[in-house]
Amino acid sequence: MKNLFLLVSISFMSFFTSCKNTDSIGIAQETKQATIDSMKIVAEKQRIIDSMKIEAAKIQKQKEVVVVNNTTGTTTTTKKKGWSGAAKGAVIGAGVGAATGAIVSKKKGEGAIIGGLVGAGVGAGTGAIIDDKKKK
Repeated sequence: MKNLFLLVSISFMSFFTSCKNTDSIGIAQETKQATIDSMKIVAEKQRIIDSMKIEAAKIQKQKEVVVVNNTTGTTTTTKKKGWSGAAKGAVIGAGVGAATGAIVSKKKGEGAIIGGLVGAGVGAGTGAIIDDKKKK
């Protein structure tokens, strides 16, 4: 009977010990996996940031045009010109005129066309006047 009691005691102790070790191993593995997952997320974010920086550099490089003069060996960098004030005024005027013409007129399509043409003309004229004043 004493041997049986000792055998049962050892069995229970080994059972509880093995369960305890399994839990601690499982927790350790979960912790390691969580760490690996967070490192993967950080690496993915960094990859996205790096690709955005590369694209921004490509766009900046496209904006600059390098002209090389082979006779003297000098280089100059020129930037692309933007829209003129007349062009901006024409586009804005055409949009506003078309919207206004469509709202005011009973024939919506015809009103939009006429309003767009008038608005483009007025906007181009206004933009040209502003450009002229900026040059002075």
